[in-house]
Amino acid sequence: MEHYQEEAIRNHVTLCDDALIEIEEAFKKLHSRTVSQPPVIRVDIPEHRGEADIKTAYIPGLSTFAIKVSCGFFNNPSIGLPSLGGLMLAMDAKTGVPKALLADNGYLTDVRTALAGAIAADRLAKKTISTVAVFGTGMQARLQVKALKLVRDFAEVVVFGRSEEKALLYKKEIEEELNVPVHVAKNGKEAAEQADLIVTTTPAEQYILKADWLLPGVHVNAIGSDAEHKQEIEPAAFFKADKVVCDLYSQSSTIGELHHVQDFLAEHTIELGAILTGEKEGRTSERERTICDLTGTGVQDTAIANYALAKMKRSE
Repeated sequence: MEHYQEEAIRNHVTLCDDALIEIEEAFKKLHSRTVSQPPVIRVDIPEHRGEADIKTAYIPGLSTFAIKVSCGFFNNPSIGLPSLGGLMLAMDAKTGVPKALLADNGYLTDVRTALAGAIAADRLAKKTISTVAVFGTGMQARLQVKALKLVRDFAEVVVFGRSEEKALLYKKEIEEELNVPVHVAKNGKEAAEQADLIVTTTPAEQYILKADWLLPGVHVNAIGSDAEHKQEIEPAAFFKADKVVCDLYSQSSTIGELHHVQDFLAEHTIELGAILTGEKEGRTSERERTICDLTGTGVQDTAIANYALAKMKRSE
């Protein structure tokens, strides 16, 4: 079995158009129901604000399927460790033999999550946007705006986080890397009401984005809620939206934002893959309010693992 460490994986896998296409194709196949993807297995470690998810999927035509363990321990920054981590095991799709261990420390999950946000924004945000509001100051808060640059230009970022110190650090890093101004908002309302596109990236357990803050034309990518106890968006926002999209309804309605909207039925929700295949329409007007709930799927993990292995093997 081959072993790949985080440094090598980072050197070969970046936020790029080729990787974005692989994740987009995975969403299409997920919607077609030609894949085999079981429900998420989850372990909670509440006394340490910890959680571990196991996700997997088989995609016909790919040489391996990934089994991914992703951890989030949200007290870690206080002891100098990152909040997120994990690894992927690539299994031979013909024999079941372990082929490669990708000790990525959660990097591939970060990349495929950011690319999913870009894919959703490409189909659901206005073609011309000026301001992006980001709730949160962690890794996804950074990667989401970087990936967004693959599909949209924007003039500024507004960030809102609980820690002013972390928000100021975020401002410095994004301004230097993307060469766009970043404004630190004093509260969520200030951030949201300026935005053409809002990205929520937190492990919040009570909603932080209110329905009344969503102006006509805004798109929201909800990234943080991937467990029953997490919630970033006020339920009323889904009834205010003109279009609600998710990666997989059966998952979003059990561990995503839609879990908190009991009266919001499947027929009112569009899966992202249906838009990507052309079965359903994305944004149809400049004044539509749209929301996409992205909980993270096993097909994304298998797709990014196969992409990473192919890239690294070509360089050997």
